[in-house]
Amino acid sequence: MIGEELKTYLQRELPEILRQDQSFRAWLEQLIRETALTSAQFDLRFEQLLRELAEDRAEQKRKWEEQDRKWDGQNQTNQRLLEEIRQSRARWDEQDRKWDEQNRKWEEQNRKWDEQNQANQKLLEEIRQSRSRQEQGISAIGARWGLASEHSFREALKGILEQSFGVEVLNINEFDDEGVVFGRPDQVELDILIKNGLVILCELKSSMSKGDMYLFDRKVQYYTQRHQRPVQRKLVISSMVHPSALPVAQRLGIEVFSYADEDCGLRI
Repeated sequence: MIGEELKTYLQRELPEILRQDQSFRAWLEQLIRETALTSAQFDLRFEQLLRELAEDRAEQKRKWEEQDRKWDGQNQTNQRLLEEIRQSRARWDEQDRKWDEQNRKWEEQNRKWDEQNQANQKLLEEIRQSRSRQEQGISAIGARWGLASEHSFREALKGILEQSFGVEVLNINEFDDEGVVFGRPDQVELDILIKNGLVILCELKSSMSKGDMYLFDRKVQYYTQRHQRPVQRKLVISSMVHPSALPVAQRLGIEVFSYADEDCGLRI
C-alpha cells in the first residue's frame, strides 16, 4: 500500500521538483544513466528474448506435432477398430440372415411334418375304422354263420334221428320265471332228444367256453325242476371247445363232441 502511495506522490510532485531543483535533476539523470541498459545491452537482451521465444515456439511446435502424430496414430487405430466393427457387424448380419433363413426352412419343414403327421393320423384313423368295420363284418358273418350252422345241424339231426331212428327231437323256448339259468327271469332255449322215455339234453353251439358249460348245466337243472323228468345224458356238440371247459364238462358229467374228439359219433 505504501509503494502505491509513493508512486502516486512521485507522479504528482516529481515534475515540479525537477523544474525547481537542478541538483536533484542532475542526480536523477545520473542514476538513470547508471541503471539503464545500453543499446548494445538492449540488443543483446532482445536477441536473447527472440531466441527464447523461437526456442519456446519450436518446442511448442514439436509438442503439437508429437500430439498430432499421436492423434493420427490414434485415429488410425480408431479407424481400424471401426472397420473391424463394421466387418464384424456385417458378418453378424450375414449370420443372422442365415439363421433366419435356416429357421424359416425348419419352420417350413416342421409345418410339412405336422401336415404329414395329420395326414398319417387321418390315414391311421381311417385304417382303424376300416379294420373295425371289417372285424365287425367278420364277427357278424361269423355269428350268422354260427347261427346258420347250428340251425342246419339241428335240422339235419332232427331229420336223421326222427326219420331213421324213431327219436323225437324238440327245440323249445321257455321262460324261466325263477331265474335258475341266468340268475334272473329270462327266455331259455333247449334242444331235447327223447326215445323210449330216455331224455337227452343237447347244447348245439359253434364255440363253448367254461362259462357256457356251467350255463348248460343250469339249463339241465331248470328242465329237471320245471318238467319233473330226469335227464339221462347231457351232450355238448361244438366245433370249438376251449381247453379250460373240458375239465368242467367232465366234472359236471357233460359229454363233449367236437372236431378234436376221435369219436365224433352220437350213440342213442
